[in-house]
Amino acid sequence: MRYELYYWSGIQGRGEFVRLALEEADADYVDVCREDDGEAVMMALLDSDTVARPPFAPPFLKAGKQLVGQTANILQFLGPRHGLAPADEPGRLWTHQLQLTIADLVSEVHDSHHPLASSMYYEEQRREAKKRAADLVAQRLPKFLGYFERVLVRNSRPPKFIVGRKLTYVDLSLFQVISGLRYAYPNAMSRLEKKYSELVGLHDRVQEGPRIAAYLASARRVPHSEQGIFRHYKELDP
Repeated sequence: MRYELYYWSGIQGRGEFVRLALEEADADYVDVCREDDGEAVMMALLDSDTVARPPFAPPFLKAGKQLVGQTANILQFLGPRHGLAPADEPGRLWTHQLQLTIADLVSEVHDSHHPLASSMYYEEQRREAKKRAADLVAQRLPKFLGYFERVLVRNSRPPKFIVGRKLTYVDLSLFQVISGLRYAYPNAMSRLEKKYSELVGLHDRVQEGPRIAAYLASARRVPHSEQGIFRHYKELDP
């Protein structure tokens, strides 16, 4: 099966979590919006009156006749099919639970630079963003990163993967979280990473895997930017 991934071209965003899973799985897929008229095709699907179960927004994945939306839901769909999730139901539910927690973290990171409204420019909410970012760095990031560090350590000794003995899509997503936070909050992360060395080690193991390393070195991996979820604004990272 050739998958079709629908997400905005030119940014990593939430679609990058899906791309990492597809790349690690060595899956046959096309990033539709990077094709000619791809975004028009995506918008036509979103606006269609004939799609029985339409997605709310990108990213969404077309697998045969099936459309699967929401990042965590897409990963839950792909995981068992490509060896990126446990075979047993309790393991799959645990993996999905961790991914949903990552989704909560990603939303908070986004809201640190757009605390009032996504429809407003950053410059229109700069003062509020400064307060929100300070709370993110001081309170929320330690809470989330500390949680994932504990889960990782409890899973195995020495820590290797966060679920079971094999890499899952949650490991890939945590790699993306660390990568994004390093871009958005380099000063804060230089301090925080000392407390969460096992998560940093997980990031490095994922990055060094042959398929992910090849992907990161390719043109398919677009760079972080101020158009995505993880955005660097100097005044938010003193």
